[in-house]
Amino acid sequence: MDVNEVLLPGVGMRYEFANREGDRMCVVARRTGDFELMVYEGADPDEARVVFRLTGEEADTLAEILGAPRIAERFADLTKEVPGLSAGQVEVRAAGPFAGRPLGETRARTRTGASIVAVVRGEEVIPSPGPGELLQAGDVLVVIGTRDGISAVEQIIQG
Repeated sequence: MDVNEVLLPGVGMRYEFANREGDRMCVVARRTGDFELMVYEGADPDEARVVFRLTGEEADTLAEILGAPRIAERFADLTKEVPGLSAGQVEVRAAGPFAGRPLGETRARTRTGASIVAVVRGEEVIPSPGPGELLQAGDVLVVIGTRDGISAVEQIIQG
């Protein structure tokens, strides 16, 4: 799906795409951290009507609701399509060496060839966590790689 990005000077960014029915969907990400979802027919974004407005926190919640199941589906599909690729889950234990430390300190991908693609923290899903993401006891890491790579990540994380 093509997403058109438009800089709105002094306002933020507008992201546009067409849905299946041909309506234009538009999300304005304001510099204030707020978001607006708009819809318009035809080609003129000035005719857009606001469907709803969200605070940054509300937008994060909606993204988690919409994104988490899609991420899991995509990884499951990917592992079916690519021979030798698997998905696994590794729990961060309180007694483990990385509870309370940044993800990047594990050097998991460099050491194993497997990638940590998400962190599940209670009801929250953190897709594509960065190296600065602090791991917490009870986090579940979603790992993509070979079975050996996933096992090696588990050994690193759990000590």
